[in-house]
Amino acid sequence: MIITSLLDTDLYKFTMMQVVLHLFPAANVEYKFRCRTPNVDLVPYVDEIRREVRKLCGLRFNEGELDYLRQMRFIKSDFIDFLALFHLNEKYISITPSPKGNGEIDIYIKGPWLHTILFEIPVLAIVNEVYFRNTQQQPDYSEGRERLRDKIQLLGARPEFADCKIADYGTRRRFSGRWHEEVILTLKDGLREQFAGTSNVFYAMKHGLTPLGTMAHEYLQACQALGPRLRDSQIYGFEMWAKEYRGDLGIALSDVYGMKAFLRDFDMYFCKLFDGARHDSGDPFDWGERLIAHYEANRCDPRTKVLVFSDALDIPKVLQLYERFRGRCKLAFGVGTNLTNDLGYNPLQIVIKMVKCNGQPVAKLSDSPGKNMCEDKAYIAYLSQVFGIEQPAEEEVGK
Repeated sequence: MIITSLLDTDLYKFTMMQVVLHLFPAANVEYKFRCRTPNVDLVPYVDEIRREVRKLCGLRFNEGELDYLRQMRFIKSDFIDFLALFHLNEKYISITPSPKGNGEIDIYIKGPWLHTILFEIPVLAIVNEVYFRNTQQQPDYSEGRERLRDKIQLLGARPEFADCKIADYGTRRRFSGRWHEEVILTLKDGLREQFAGTSNVFYAMKHGLTPLGTMAHEYLQACQALGPRLRDSQIYGFEMWAKEYRGDLGIALSDVYGMKAFLRDFDMYFCKLFDGARHDSGDPFDWGERLIAHYEANRCDPRTKVLVFSDALDIPKVLQLYERFRGRCKLAFGVGTNLTNDLGYNPLQIVIKMVKCNGQPVAKLSDSPGKNMCEDKAYIAYLSQVFGIEQPAEEEVGK
């Protein structure tokens, strides 16, 4: 059994889920799976993936897990009561070979947002582990351990970088749950204070680490359908988040509509209200410079704000970013696939993205067009016009 606990997911799933319970309990959504890695045949593993998802749907939160969540200052008692009754329902997910006959598989998740939000991360982890345990039946863990040791040594090589910390953000694309846990324990022992924690709630609970996360793209995408006006959907999302958490969990995601649109909406009020922002697409150096300048223009000392970098990071890039921005702001780095799936094999670039909310298309138009995932060209064009975004090339729409 690949997933053995419903806590084996990222913290931001629970923080978003609580917002959904309190503010959007009637919302209905649709998610879609895509593998961006070319020439990968997942069809032979469809039945195995289905069996693992069926086991996932049989899980419940136990009292120890609920008690752990209850200790988090931002988790409210009625949400814990809801989770005590919660389970994932298999009727909301379908897994089939693609009719294209090219080795792709179709995974659709459709249903109430409140009852489907926890599918994404464990399903991606299942697809990854099923694929790799079939294609790499004798994994080269010694190679993975050597690579991980090199990363730890590189991070600790220069005394002046001693306060450069990283966190594990690698649940969704991990090689396996077993390897993920070994990576976390190795980082904990090898980095000590330089290991900030993990986005994975289960391993945070099991190993006494800090769980990390706030919001993901799906939250701001859903606000396109849930807010009063499309143009104000990003502002609406930030306001509803602040309404729920009252200053806690104050890291805003910046790339649903690109940096230009984010800065336009992230005015002085939000600059002062939120603790910082997270980068997840586009040039991270440019993003950091623009955000620091934006804080200064809005009478905020950037040295009091957190810049979180989390886009396809490796340790050399972490150190480059740290060297550029240290002393100018607070820094946080979330490293994913490069930690949890670096054994010498080509990792799968797989995603599950929200594509509809309440029957309406929703989309992300980030500063990395290849991350966009919406097949409704008319909606992409309209969204681009509303937010003043250069429309992606036709071949990029729906990637």
